[in-house]
Amino acid sequence: MENMQKTGAFKVRGASFKVSQLTKEEAKRGVIAASAGNHAQGVALAASKRGIKAKIFMPEHTPEAKVKATESYGAEIVLTGESFQESFEAACADQRRNGSVFIHPFDDYDVMAGQGTIALEMLEQNPSLDTLVVPIGGGGLISGVAVAAKSVKPSIKIIGVQSAGASAMYNQYYKQGPSTLKSVSTIADGIAVKKPGQNTFPLIKQYVDEIVTVSETHIAKAIVTMLERNKSLVEGAGASALAAVLEHGSNIQSNHTGIIVSGGNMDLARLPMIQNLSQQEEPTPVSAAQKSTSFVAS
Repeated sequence: MENMQKTGAFKVRGASFKVSQLTKEEAKRGVIAASAGNHAQGVALAASKRGIKAKIFMPEHTPEAKVKATESYGAEIVLTGESFQESFEAACADQRRNGSVFIHPFDDYDVMAGQGTIALEMLEQNPSLDTLVVPIGGGGLISGVAVAAKSVKPSIKIIGVQSAGASAMYNQYYKQGPSTLKSVSTIADGIAVKKPGQNTFPLIKQYVDEIVTVSETHIAKAIVTMLERNKSLVEGAGASALAAVLEHGSNIQSNHTGIIVSGGNMDLARLPMIQNLSQQEEPTPVSAAQKSTSFVAS
């Protein structure tokens, strides 16, 4: 339940570890980051604890709740671009001009290591877990989780989840469709990434057992389920792993499955739309990749 973190998402783990590794000279230069919202809050909080100046680039359509929360931790915010990729490019250009330390939201080994602590805690709390279901955007979370989990329990199965409307990592993993997307469309803005990470993909290819995609309707159903049954507010990206269990669960061969609820920074104004979306009925698509794995669409 990473939506219960101080910043409302798991991203504070990786950002905190990365910031803790900065030298005094690097800290003086300040940090810069690009984020769809949750990494922004993690970096802003981690930087504020060390008294480091932080500048964050975020997509123009980032939920207002995430923007305000990031500002509350003292970071300077720049809204630019349609998605993470445009914000990332703008942040890189600014970093080259000003010499700040760039903290990547996923394509950084220190960041991945920080995220991997989730797996260690889950296995410590429940050693019988045989499967972990993990959201994927750029791949930082699942890379860290997969390496950490399999270092403790090599037999554990790691299943990644992407939105069907932002499936770059899925496409690259199964070598079907473009691995760099021209556009993304999903209510799961936290995993709306157009291009997989260069450092994360090799780890995912080695340690992740399979990847599935989920529809917008099932993501919406998962959000509503968490709110009604668990009394817990979860954002689209945070609900995606549960959405995979709702959509594909009858085909998961597991006795003890762990789901990572990665974040809960939801713009409340979107709830009526999400509730309407959750009530839609749609057929479950069958992909060639899913047919070739144990996830066979019903």
